[in-house]
Amino acid sequence: MTTALIADDEPHLVQYLQAQLAQAWPELQVVKTAANGVEAAEAIAALEPDVAFLDIQMPGLTGLEVAQGIEGATRVVFVTAYDQYAIEAFEARAVDYLLKPLKADRLAACVARLREPAPAAAASDGALAETLKRLLPGVAASQPRLRFIRAAQGELMHQIPVNEVLFFHADDKYTVVQTATAEHLIRTPIFELAGQLDPDLFWQVHRSTIINLDHLAGTRRDEQSRLFVRVRGHGRELPVSRAYVHLFKAM
Repeated sequence: MTTALIADDEPHLVQYLQAQLAQAWPELQVVKTAANGVEAAEAIAALEPDVAFLDIQMPGLTGLEVAQGIEGATRVVFVTAYDQYAIEAFEARAVDYLLKPLKADRLAACVARLREPAPAAAASDGALAETLKRLLPGVAASQPRLRFIRAAQGELMHQIPVNEVLFFHADDKYTVVQTATAEHLIRTPIFELAGQLDPDLFWQVHRSTIINLDHLAGTRRDEQSRLFVRVRGHGRELPVSRAYVHLFKAM
C-alpha cells in the first residue's frame, strides 16, 4: 500500500485534498496530516511516507525547506498558488505540483505520474535540487550578493565579512553565523540567506545548513553511506541531505 502525508496550514484544504485523493487513488493511505512545516518535516523523517503533498507557504518551515531536508525516498508534490514558477520547473517530472484551487483532472494526472516507477535515486536527487533552486524566491541573478553580515550582541553591532563565515546553521528562531573565532546569531532565516549569498561560494547542503566552500576541509561517509562535510577551523561535522549529495560527486 502506498502511503502519503499532506501538509497545509489551511485545514479545509487538507480535508479537501484528502477527500479528492480518496476518490482518485483509493489504495493510497494518508498516514499523517500536518499543519506546519516543522510538523511535516518531523513526520516525514519518522514515517517515511511514499509521497508528501506539501504546501509551499507554511509557518515554521516552507514546503520547499521541508523538501530540502528529506533524507529517505519520499517523493514530493508541491501544492502551490504560484504557477509562474511551478509549470516550468516541474517539466522534468522529478516532482509534481498541484495548483490551487485544485482541479480533479490535474489531480488525476498527478496520481497517474506517481503510480509510475520512481526515477533512479541519483537522477531524482539532482532534478529535485535544481527544481528547489529555481523555486526559491529572490534568487534572481541580478540580486546583489551579501558582502557583510550584521549581528547584534547586546549594544554592540558586529559586521562580519561573508568570506569569514564558515557556515550558517538554522537553530530554532535564529540562524547561527559561525566563523573560526566566534558564533553569532541573526534572525534572517536560512531560506532568505540562500538567495542573497554567492551560489558559487556558498552551497546549501541541508535545509538548515549553508557552507562556505572556501573553508571546506573534506567529506566523510559513515557506515550507512550518509555524507558529512568537514569545515576548517571547526570540529563539528555537518550532515548533507540526500537532495544535495550529487553536488560533491565531482569533487
